[in-house]
Amino acid sequence: MALSSTAHKVHPVDERLPMGQLLTLGIQHVLVMYAGAVAVPLILGAAMNLPKDQIAFLISADLFSCGVATLIQTLGLWIFGIRLPVIMGCTFAAVGPMVAIGTNPSLGILDVFGSTIAAGVIGILLAPMIGKLLRFFPPVVVGTVIAVIGLSLMGVGINWAAGGIGNPDYGNPVYLLLSLVVLSLILLINKFARGFIANISVLLGIVAGFVIAAMLGRVNMDGVAHAPWVGVVLPFHFGLPHFDALSVATMVIVMFVTFIESTGMFLAVGDLVERPVDQKALVRGLRVDGLGTLIGGVFNSFPHTSFSQNVGLIGVTGVKSRFVCATGGVILVVLGLFPKMAQVVASVPPFVLGGAGIVMFGMVAANGIKTLSRVDFTRNHHNLFIVAVSVGMGMVPVVAPKFFSQLPHALEPILHSGILLASVSAVVLNVVFNGVRREREARREAREAAHEFEGAAHAGDAH
Repeated sequence: MALSSTAHKVHPVDERLPMGQLLTLGIQHVLVMYAGAVAVPLILGAAMNLPKDQIAFLISADLFSCGVATLIQTLGLWIFGIRLPVIMGCTFAAVGPMVAIGTNPSLGILDVFGSTIAAGVIGILLAPMIGKLLRFFPPVVVGTVIAVIGLSLMGVGINWAAGGIGNPDYGNPVYLLLSLVVLSLILLINKFARGFIANISVLLGIVAGFVIAAMLGRVNMDGVAHAPWVGVVLPFHFGLPHFDALSVATMVIVMFVTFIESTGMFLAVGDLVERPVDQKALVRGLRVDGLGTLIGGVFNSFPHTSFSQNVGLIGVTGVKSRFVCATGGVILVVLGLFPKMAQVVASVPPFVLGGAGIVMFGMVAANGIKTLSRVDFTRNHHNLFIVAVSVGMGMVPVVAPKFFSQLPHALEPILHSGILLASVSAVVLNVVFNGVRREREARREAREAAHEFEGAAHAGDAH
């Protein structure tokens, strides 16, 4: 009996493109997320004053872990993987807490990795419950938390622009001018470029700033020549991880915020590629957020989430095959095995990153404000109190680092995290003033928020 032709039709998500197309499109996905991927180890390494060779290793480990997590997410492994075109990368939501943990005199980078591993394990276990917990994170909470993340990180970008904290030449006019050049280039590219070029504006701005800084003799390339071409990312490179209870609690909160962001992205991707995400698929995807975070902690990297800019790229290109993103994952793994490239990236001066940091961190805050634009502040004035108090709580460690100095040092990882303070404040105040919503309504709002975010990611390509 002859089968109908539709029986053999392959869904665009499962389409296997020719190798040349897979490689080209995979490289494009990597380029779109590369600047964001390497930014997290650069930020943490600079904040902790790590030697350049250790920052370079963090970059290699980061790329390697991103690639492994992407492969699991796109291809699937047992109960893990949403099997949609998704690129995984280190989440910016974890930067603030990790800097607080890593720079705490009584803690350090091993506590960062330990809390990351613990958060990953707990995340895997909690993934099936996320649908029920979504109701505690309406737009007024999510928007506030995202805005505070951006505002908390802005100080990092501004200090970079001046040369970086601890630089004896801090505030040098050359640093400020080059930061402004990078910022201006990023804005000009977004203004006049289209499509792919516009999508990698941050990367192009950093590369241009790096070249100019090198021509001015402001780049330290020590260590690049002696770095091996090929290396292996080994687990626990810095030593066995430490598990500090409060650091773990802080990172678990970050993990949950990551789940909220990823839920919206997964729902948006499912609609974009015409394969709607059901509860089972959502849980598989969220488990990879947890597994990727666990893998990151073991391989000297950080918490992972789906990258929104790559969701926008799917909308721009119209290519829905998950094997394109899987190819991107392979490329990331390969890049992680080339220490010499990581040394070059680690050589980018802070003031070059400063111009890009102001854009990247400002965009995080702006997206939080965009989410808040969907909140009813007119008929429900209680929402104003929720945002006002939560933002204020989130800014305490930023504007007054010694505010909690008289409290027990064991509480520092929590009290010095503006993101955590804002999250707890927003959730509690929202429950007090607005109560708890139904699960279906929470899922609908997460999908709408993701659509808005995804649309913003490539709105510039329509004009």
